[in-house]
Amino acid sequence: MKANVDETPVTVVGGGLAGCEAAWQLARRGVRVRLYEMRPVRRTEAHSTDWLGELVCSNSFRSASLTAAVGLLKNEMRRLDSVVMQVADRTAIPAGSALAVDRDRFAEQLTAAVCALPDVEIVRDELRELPAGVAIIATGPLTSPALSTALQQLFGEKHLYFYDAIAPIVTEPSIDRGIVFPASRWGKGGEDYLNCPMSREQYYRFVDELRAATVVPTREFERCVYFEGCMPIEEMARRGPDTLAFGPMRPVGLVDPKTGQRPFAVVQLRQDDAGASLYNIVGFQTKMTYPEQRRVFRLIPGLEHAEFVRLGSLHRNTFVNSPRLLLPTLQLANRHSTFLAGQLIGVEGYVESAAAGLLAAINAARLVHGMPCVVPPATTALGSLLHYVSDRRRRDFQPMNANYGIIPPLETRTRGHEKRLRLAERAAHDLDRWIEEHGLEVSRSVPDAAVEIGG
Repeated sequence: MKANVDETPVTVVGGGLAGCEAAWQLARRGVRVRLYEMRPVRRTEAHSTDWLGELVCSNSFRSASLTAAVGLLKNEMRRLDSVVMQVADRTAIPAGSALAVDRDRFAEQLTAAVCALPDVEIVRDELRELPAGVAIIATGPLTSPALSTALQQLFGEKHLYFYDAIAPIVTEPSIDRGIVFPASRWGKGGEDYLNCPMSREQYYRFVDELRAATVVPTREFERCVYFEGCMPIEEMARRGPDTLAFGPMRPVGLVDPKTGQRPFAVVQLRQDDAGASLYNIVGFQTKMTYPEQRRVFRLIPGLEHAEFVRLGSLHRNTFVNSPRLLLPTLQLANRHSTFLAGQLIGVEGYVESAAAGLLAAINAARLVHGMPCVVPPATTALGSLLHYVSDRRRRDFQPMNANYGIIPPLETRTRGHEKRLRLAERAAHDLDRWIEEHGLEVSRSVPDAAVEIGG
């Protein structure tokens, strides 16, 4: 049941996944929200629309299975009435065992859902300094220079940087269906991917061209630290000639029906829109120049005549040294009225970013209502992420995805698939108990504005 609305608004800065999730959670908990999104007043290097929650990298929310921690995280967010997960589920498109969305429909419907909330005021302007009162800063990887400076002055230390590389997208008619074949590895998820098979000779020629390709130079004042999940394909190739064959181009679980044999390597294409007119080159983030991308990627069998609707690019991501700055509640240690959320805190991935916004909003609402802030059990995917980013013992902090490796182990020894399922079962039990203990359940009905998500 929705509480009476508190008249003092919480300021949410940033209209990405974390900011949208935060605004939704606050409004559902009886708190007025003033949501700042600087687009279109100030553009970014990566966005192309004015929609809230625009997905600038992949359209994949990654695995939907409980054998992957991100699948567990999705379920935990659904349990807490996540608007991002509601919209993602409604705009899902075929992607094997993963959850992928039609990026345009997703952003459009998420924008509509947040804009329809009666207690949310959306301000299209750049916020250049830290707001007074209770606030959630969720400006993401492209924090504006003015606000970044304000944060830096507050922290008394420099930000850290890493780079997020974006994979290219090609049109379906330009894919040679006589060469590619539809299949998912080990048959999981049906035939949701298109596979471009490579012989040994084709693979090593492709690797040589990747390693020799011209890339966009890094500016001198920027320090480049790649996050493993977003490693540019050419950087992976430089680690060794066989790296790609054991990474994104591994052919295991795939048989080319034209030959009856497993290819030496494959490049997978994933559907990027509901109409199956666009395909993403999976795992092919890059910082090669545009002419080089067209030349090198057209060496891939089946993509000789590829039409690119988006080429790969590289943009700066900003994150803070969270273990030194944040409490486990996502409050700044030296300013308890200010919360940080999203990729800014050093979580990596769409789902993780939205989850941080969700948790920051729960605690911001409790702070407004005069209640103590809370932290999910470390045995949950949500709690393990918070523990990771706020653990003061951590040195050389780098961003982290949800994964079972940061969740406390079981008391009894179990391995593999069974171990992950038992960890997921324990997490679900502990999360339910935590929700009940702190009265975090919210009504599953639509808000007062009769928001029709996906309508």
